[in-house]
Amino acid sequence: MTIAIGDRLPDATFRVMGPDGIKSVTAGEIFGGKKVVLFAVPGAFTPTCHLKHLPGFIERAGEFKKHGIDTVACVAVNDPFVLGAWEEKSGGKGKILFLSDGNAEFTRKIGMDFDGSGIGLGTRSKRYAALVEDGVVKILNVEESPGVAAESTAAKILEGL
Repeated sequence: MTIAIGDRLPDATFRVMGPDGIKSVTAGEIFGGKKVVLFAVPGAFTPTCHLKHLPGFIERAGEFKKHGIDTVACVAVNDPFVLGAWEEKSGGKGKILFLSDGNAEFTRKIGMDFDGSGIGLGTRSKRYAALVEDGVVKILNVEESPGVAAESTAAKILEGL
């Protein structure tokens, strides 16, 4: 079942890269009692994700804060080392929370997984963006194709705030 507006996000554990290495963070810690913009990418450093999707969220992080957003988070089915490198390379450090869902636990639970093994990527996340308030999905914009970032952009989420 694919998650929908009005649904509560499931329990899951993400990994983040911190100054002392890998740290586990639960969905409850990220979303509980907070307004969070969550967006997902099929893969860190992939062309659309790196050049078209992530940059808008980095550039508009301040606008989200002005709208009362506590956290802007990016989830990807990549390991925390890759996401740590992407955080550094992209200029997103301190603006975006990079969440590793390396085993696609969260992504599968919300029905946003797809099989990218035909091009050597294995299980990946669909591209989407959501507004989550206290763990409940309020806005959800999902792309039809993983290679397109049109409906799941920072601008589209800001329009809905």
